[in-house]
Amino acid sequence: MRKLSSFIFYKVMGWDMIGSFNGDHIKKCVVIVVPHTSWHDFYIGLLIRQIDEVKISFMGKKELFQWPFGWYFRKVGGIPLDRTPGQNKVEAIAKEFEKRDELRLTLAPEGTRKKVSSWKTGFYYIAKAANVPIVMVAFDFGKKRVEISSAFYPTDDMEKDLQYMYNFFKNVKGKIAEYSFEPES
Repeated sequence: MRKLSSFIFYKVMGWDMIGSFNGDHIKKCVVIVVPHTSWHDFYIGLLIRQIDEVKISFMGKKELFQWPFGWYFRKVGGIPLDRTPGQNKVEAIAKEFEKRDELRLTLAPEGTRKKVSSWKTGFYYIAKAANVPIVMVAFDFGKKRVEISSAFYPTDDMEKDLQYMYNFFKNVKGKIAEYSFEPES
């Protein structure tokens, strides 16, 4: 599958990749992908996993895991999330890291495929609670490039950390360019 995925990604689609999940040999981390503007992000993520030969999971609303596609989403690493209000989702997700020897969990901090100027911060609190680093992944449709950062360990200064992460994604264009992330000034 690696050769086929590489052929599709590099030759057919004409994309490039900078960085690797294997560079830091991290088995547990929160992976944030920005910008998340289209369903096309999903199959690009699947191709990257195959090319880098790394297991990466994602969370999705539990409704996605029902028939007819639930089996497929589980097969490709999906973890259903109950989004019922009143639950401590950060704590529940952090416990998933405790249960597993390996978990690279992808989240979209924008929380939607529409235009936003700030992120939901759950990913940050999950990384802190689970004591795991954050790996930033930019899907830049403008440059036809995926860029994977080194592991970043959040500090106790969330504002400074967010600014650092925002800078990583500066000028990155999503599939729907007008929905691309641009932080508040």
